[in-house]
Amino acid sequence: MSNLLEKASIILTPTAYNTSEVLCVKPSDGSGDFDFSRATEATRINSLGLVETIGINLPRINYEAGCGSWLFEPQTTQLLTYSEDFSQWIAGGSTTIQSGYLAPDGTNSAYKVSGSGSALSLAASLLATTTRSIYARTVSGTGQANLCSYNSNTNNLFTITVEWQRFDVNSANATGVTTFYAVDFRGGTTLSEIILWGANATNDQDYATSYVPSNGSTVTRNKDLCTNGGSVASINSTEGVLYAEIAALSDDGTTRYISLSDGSDANDVRLYFNVGGNISVLSKVGGSTQCFINSNAYPQTDFNKVAFKYKENDFALWINGVEAGTDTSV
Repeated sequence: MSNLLEKASIILTPTAYNTSEVLCVKPSDGSGDFDFSRATEATRINSLGLVETIGINLPRINYEAGCGSWLFEPQTTQLLTYSEDFSQWIAGGSTTIQSGYLAPDGTNSAYKVSGSGSALSLAASLLATTTRSIYARTVSGTGQANLCSYNSNTNNLFTITVEWQRFDVNSANATGVTTFYAVDFRGGTTLSEIILWGANATNDQDYATSYVPSNGSTVTRNKDLCTNGGSVASINSTEGVLYAEIAALSDDGTTRYISLSDGSDANDVRLYFNVGGNISVLSKVGGSTQCFINSNAYPQTDFNKVAFKYKENDFALWINGVEAGTDTSV
């Protein structure tokens, strides 16, 4: 369960679109969220420091460490054809829905869902490993309800409060596996009404990706790309430090790296997440490896400050201010 959007905020859009105009608003008491809006796209920095983009192909920013950093994500396809319009979902048994409630994005697009011994669901092409998420809050008080999958699952009974939270599961059993259950009032549920918004289901990653809205069809969010991230004039080719404060979204057994190079992997210095969960650094000249330093003491999914110092006969890997390895004959 991730607590992403705690409070709703106002989103301001310029009446006359100007590419240089960005509006922001924050409550005068210093609490709540920042919202930025340009044309039809908007971005929120919430009280946890996490930026949620209200739009499809926009990257997110993480301000938890005090200095903004991009949150790059791979391509993701939203498998639910209606992520917010729950009037298009199947209200089984005694389930009823009512629109017009304040949602985390500041609009009145959330729905109150009521019922007893029934569920609100939408058929989709989901798998047992599909990652499912939804924003939920109670009308009042605190209670429990099954969210995202059929009530017989053991990982979908959540405690819900009056504050918006995003709840997610990354597995479902064979019962109703292809269907997304926004809420299932059966099983251990103690609530008879709940407010919902922003259902999300993807087969691309084993974690809850940023929310991708849909209205009538599946939607694909493009992967985030960073180009022209530095100036050659600012980079010393004979000595320096390659530094990143970074965390992997998941430890998926692949190798991913950031490097300074001549445009190939034959001449470069790089730091990377290595196969097996290690943080490593490497330097090559003419395709030949000159230096390789590895550390497996730091989980990839934790934010780590990683620095690779390079200079002739003085290479070193530093992680979180601790020297993790050296090479003095390069």
